[in-house]
Amino acid sequence: MSNEFDASEFIDDDFQAARKSPPAAAGNPFATTGDANKAPTREEVDSRVGETQHKLAELKRAQQELERERASLEETRRRQLEFTAGRQEMVQHLTRGVGLLEESEFAARRDAEQMAKTLTELRDAQSKVQSIHEEIWTKDNLNVELTRALTIIENARMEWNGARLKFPLLSDSAAAEPSGPKPAETGMEDLLGKKSYFQLCKVGLALTWPLALAALAIFVVLLLRYR
Repeated sequence: MSNEFDASEFIDDDFQAARKSPPAAAGNPFATTGDANKAPTREEVDSRVGETQHKLAELKRAQQELERERASLEETRRRQLEFTAGRQEMVQHLTRGVGLLEESEFAARRDAEQMAKTLTELRDAQSKVQSIHEEIWTKDNLNVELTRALTIIENARMEWNGARLKFPLLSDSAAAEPSGPKPAETGMEDLLGKKSYFQLCKVGLALTWPLALAALAIFVVLLLRYR
C-alpha cells in the first residue's frame, strides 16, 4: 500500500472547519452543523422567542405555586403557634379557676352547713320563747315559771348574739346611726337666720374689710404715683 497523498481521496472541508471551531457553533443558538456563522432567520427568531416566553410562563407558574405553598405553610405554622399558646394559656386559666372554685365551693358548703345549724338553733330558740304563756301562770308557780322563762330568754339571747357574730347581715347597723340632722348641715343656717339686717351688715363688713383696705391702699399708691 502506498503512503503518498492521493488527490482523488474525498476530504470534507465543512466537517474539518466545524471540528476546528466548536465554540462558535456552541455560542450561536441558531447555528446548525452545516453553517455555524449563518444568520438566524425571522422564523427561527420568532420560534426562539416563543419558546423563551413559554419557559418564562412556566417559571412564573412554578413561582406562584411555590408562593402559595409558602403562604399555606406559614398559615399552618401560625395556627400551630396559636394552638400551642392558646392551650398553655387555657390550661393555666382553667387550673387556677378550678382551684379557686373548689376552694370557694368548700367555703360556701361550710358556711351553708354552719348557717343551717345556726338556723336550726334559732328556730329552736324561737319556738321556746313563743312557748312561754304568762297568762296561765298562777300565784303558786309564778316564781318557777318566771325563772324558767328568764332562762329561756337568756339562752335565746346567747343564740342570737352568737348568730350575729357568725353572720354580719344579722347586725342592724342602721338602727345605731343617729337620725337627727348633723350640726355642720344646719349650723350656718341657724347662725344667719336669727340675725337682723344690721347685724348681717356688720358680719359682711367684718368679712370684707381686709379686701376694702387693700383696695384703698392700692388706690392711694396709684394716686400718688401719677400726680
